[in-house]
Amino acid sequence: MEIKRSGSQPSGKGPAEYFTGVVRLDPLFEAPNPARVSGASVTFEPGARTAWHTHPLGQTLIVTAGSGRVQREGGPIEEIHPGDVIWFPPGEKHWHGAAPTTAMTHIAIQERLDGKTVEWMEPVSDEQYRGEA
Repeated sequence: MEIKRSGSQPSGKGPAEYFTGVVRLDPLFEAPNPARVSGASVTFEPGARTAWHTHPLGQTLIVTAGSGRVQREGGPIEEIHPGDVIWFPPGEKHWHGAAPTTAMTHIAIQERLDGKTVEWMEPVSDEQYRGEA
């Protein structure tokens, strides 16, 4: 058994190459081999969002605070709120982030495949974020 005490892992900033706006990453867990699951709490300030990306084994988001947006490639932008659980299947291109005027926090859970949990792509443009593209 292992207990990770609250506050024992430092917060980090979402790197500008993968995020637009102010994003805080708080690691929660990374299971040791042979398990491959990891999770983090991610807080997006208003208007902040990820770049387009995929996950080799999919991703689950659990919204814990605020309101946000998610979109899969080719689909509409969806509003998300506390208690919502979002599943992106393996390889599905998508993005997620805060609403324009409200911050949003979610827990992100994904698994490693060959040491990799995510494939980052191009940034989400302001037009895409507003649903104009």
